Amino acid sequence: MRVITGKARGMKLKSLEGTELIRPTADAVKEAMFSIVQFDVEDAVVLDLFAGSGQLGIEALSRGAKKVYFVDSSPAAIAVIRDNLAHTKMTDDAIVVNKPNSAFLHSAPEKIDIALLDPPYGKKLIQRSLPALTEIMSDDGIIVCEHETDCRLPEEENGFTVSKTYKYGKISLTVYRRKKETEDNEDI
Repeated sequence: MRVITGKARGMKLKSLEGTELIRPTADAVKEAMFSIVQFDVEDAVVLDLFAGSGQLGIEALSRGAKKVYFVDSSPAAIAVIRDNLAHTKMTDDAIVVNKPNSAFLHSAPEKIDIALLDPPYGKKLIQRSLPALTEIMSDDGIIVCEHETDCRLPEEENGFTVSKTYKYGKISLTVYRRKKETEDNEDI
C-alpha cells in the first residue's frame, strides 16, 4: 500500500494486520477514485470515513486537500493512521477522530467538500451513514463510496443522487452529487 501521487508520492503506508474487517483499497481502485475527484481535491475539506489505515485521506492530503478528518471507531486503526500520518509528514492538516461514524456525523465541526467511504463490506454501513452524511456536505459536495458490486445503494438521499457508478470486477465506486448539479450537467 502506497501513496500514488502528490507530496508523499511513493511512500509506503502501514496496514492493520490480522483482521478481516480491514481491506485496503487496491491501488487501481484508489487511482480511479481520485480521478473522479481530481479537480475538486485541492483546498477541499475531506472526510475519510471508516478510515482504517488512513490511506484515502493521506492520498487526499498528498494531492493538496486543505484538511482531512480521519474517522474510525477502532483504537488499533487510529494508531496506524497516526503512524502513517507521521511517516508521510502530513499531520498538520489532519484531524484524527476515534469515535463511531454515526457519532462523528451527528457532531461534525464543519461542512465537508469530499467524503470518501470504504467501510467493511456486507454491513450496510454506507446505507446507514448516508442520511446523516448528506446533512454535513457542502453545497457542491461529492460523496464517493467503495462497495462490493452486488451492494444496492439508494439512488437518492436527501437531495444527493447517484451521478455515476464505476465497476472494477467485484468492486464498485458510486458517486453522489447534489441533484441540481446532476441535472445541470445533463443539459450540457
